[in-house]
Amino acid sequence: MIYGFGFLLLVAFAIYGFLLTKKKKAETFPANWHNLLIQHVHFYKDLSAAEQKRFQSRIMLFLSEINIESVGFELEDLDRILIASSAVIPVFNFPEWYYKNLSTVLVYPDHFNEDLGFAQKDKNRNIAGMVGSGQFKNQMLLSRKALHSGFKKKPHVHNTGIHEFVHLIDKQDGVIDGVPERLIQEPYVIPWLKIIHKEIEAINDNESDIRNYGGTNEAEFLAVASEYFFEQPDVMKKNHPDLYQMLKICFRVKN
Repeated sequence: MIYGFGFLLLVAFAIYGFLLTKKKKAETFPANWHNLLIQHVHFYKDLSAAEQKRFQSRIMLFLSEINIESVGFELEDLDRILIASSAVIPVFNFPEWYYKNLSTVLVYPDHFNEDLGFAQKDKNRNIAGMVGSGQFKNQMLLSRKALHSGFKKKPHVHNTGIHEFVHLIDKQDGVIDGVPERLIQEPYVIPWLKIIHKEIEAINDNESDIRNYGGTNEAEFLAVASEYFFEQPDVMKKNHPDLYQMLKICFRVKN
């Protein structure tokens, strides 16, 4: 059978496209990363030895699937570790999870300003992280300073990396609205919304220890509450038992 030039050209483009999208093989976990994880990621530190091995595999898989690029500085191992950990922590109990709506994480050295083209010198820059849209579709933008700060021990709960990846999880059903369909099964949607509105009201009445930014809207509440859940689960369990139990269901946490 003789094929026309047009058909052969289509086949060539299809093969080229496949090669471009084919996932890289995950590299072997570097031995020295274990101590970095122990020092900086308490979620990892609290896992059993077997679960730590699984966490290691998950972060290496993430790094094989997603490009990480820096703006104005050289990435270090710890940068990659903290970004990958931020991605893995919320979906650690979802074995087949893949961030289909993310191709690149773009890391700035400090906070940035969206209105000024992500300028680094503007005194009013205040964005620590965001899920991109438009020309930044399928990209996440992070402040390196905010990323590192999120994993330091501190009295308040604010983890920019986890916050932005929860937004990305929320977006997997097409919209960032605080009701991630990949996490919350239909019977739990109404109870979840009731909890959200109750907690947002408490935040806005200054009657909650949940970070004020969580009172902005449902989407920000989910991200802020998730930071709290993963950073200080015992405190949330005591202060917000209903919210804690609902997030346990959402993130498939058993203990």
